Amino acid sequence: MSTEVNAEGLSAEGLVEIVLPGKVEPEGLQIRRGAVPAAGPGQIVIRMEATGVSFAEQQMRRGRYYDQPAFPFVPGYDLVGTVVATGEGVAPDLAGTRVAALVKVGGWASHVRVDAADAVEVPAGIGAAEAETLVLNGITAWQMLHRKARIRAGQTVVVHGANGGVGSVLVQLAHAAGVKVIGTASARHHDALRERGVTPVDYRTEDIAARIRELAPGGVDAVFDHVGGRGIVGSWRLLAPGGTLVSYGSASTRDDEGSKQWPVLKLLGRVWLWNALPNRRRAYFFNVWAGRALAKDRFRARLRADLTQVFAAHQRGDVTPQIAAQLPLAQVAEALRLAESGTVAGKVVLKP
Repeated sequence: MSTEVNAEGLSAEGLVEIVLPGKVEPEGLQIRRGAVPAAGPGQIVIRMEATGVSFAEQQMRRGRYYDQPAFPFVPGYDLVGTVVATGEGVAPDLAGTRVAALVKVGGWASHVRVDAADAVEVPAGIGAAEAETLVLNGITAWQMLHRKARIRAGQTVVVHGANGGVGSVLVQLAHAAGVKVIGTASARHHDALRERGVTPVDYRTEDIAARIRELAPGGVDAVFDHVGGRGIVGSWRLLAPGGTLVSYGSASTRDDEGSKQWPVLKLLGRVWLWNALPNRRRAYFFNVWAGRALAKDRFRARLRADLTQVFAAHQRGDVTPQIAAQLPLAQVAEALRLAESGTVAGKVVLKP
C-alpha cells in the first residue's frame, strides 16, 4: 500500500521506501511500507544511513533516463549504511560493518538488499553523508580522470558544471594530481571554486570558448562535459592535439519531450565519428555501468579499487565532500526540488 510523501517522520520499524509511480512532480512520489527483505545466498541487507539525489533521479521522474526500469520503481542510485543481515555464503562478521553500494535504483529505502560482492567497506572516520557524496560522484570522477582521460601533472582540463556533484569531486581530484582546472559555473560559485584552485568561467555571461582559448591558447588536454546537446561540439573544439573529451550526460535535454534514448544515441554517434577521423584527439561517452553485463567480476574489482582510492583521497585531505543539504527521507520531494533548482553546490543527501 502506498501513500503520498509528506514531512512526517518515517517509522524505523519495517521497510520504508520511496516509490516513483510514473511521470510526476516531486510531490507525487509515494511512501511504501512493508517487511524488511531477507538476505539470500551471497547477499546482505543494508540499513540505509545516507542516500542521495543525483541527476539520474531528476531524469527518471521525467521518464527520460535512457535505461530506467518501467514505472513504478524505487529510485536511488547509491547508498551508504550498516550491514544488518548476511545470507548464506557471506561471512557473518560482515554484520555491523558500514558499507557503500552502487545500485542504480532502489537506494531510496530504509533497507536495501544487495549482493555482498557489490558492497565496499567505508573506512573508519568517514561519516555516512560524507561517504555517500563520494560514491557515485567519486567513482565517476576518478574513472573519467584516470581511466579515460589519463590525466598527468602539468596538464590543463575543463570541467563543465564545476560546482555540481560530480564536478566538485572532479576539480579536487584533478587539482590533487597536479592538473590546472578551468571550471564553468554561474558567478555565485566562483569564489568557492577559486579557493579550490579552479579558474572559473561564467557560462551565463561569458563566451565560454573565447574565454577558455584566452586561458589555454593551444587548447586543453581534456574536457569533461555533462551537458551534451549542441554544446558538445564546442567542447570537442577546445581540445589540444592529443586531448580527450569525456561526455557523461545530457543535462541540456532534461526537460525535452520525445525519445529518451535519442540524445544518448546522438552523443554516441558523434563520439564514433570523431574517433574515426584522422586526428590525434579522442572522445568517450562515459557510463559508470559499462562492462558490468559482460564482465561482472572485473567491473566489481575496478569499482572497489577506484572507490577505495577516492576514500583514501578524502582521508589525505585531497577531497572534501560537498554536501549541499541533508534532509530526511520523508522530505524527498523538497530534496528533489532543491537538487533541480540549480542553486546549490554539491549533492543533496537523504537520511533516515
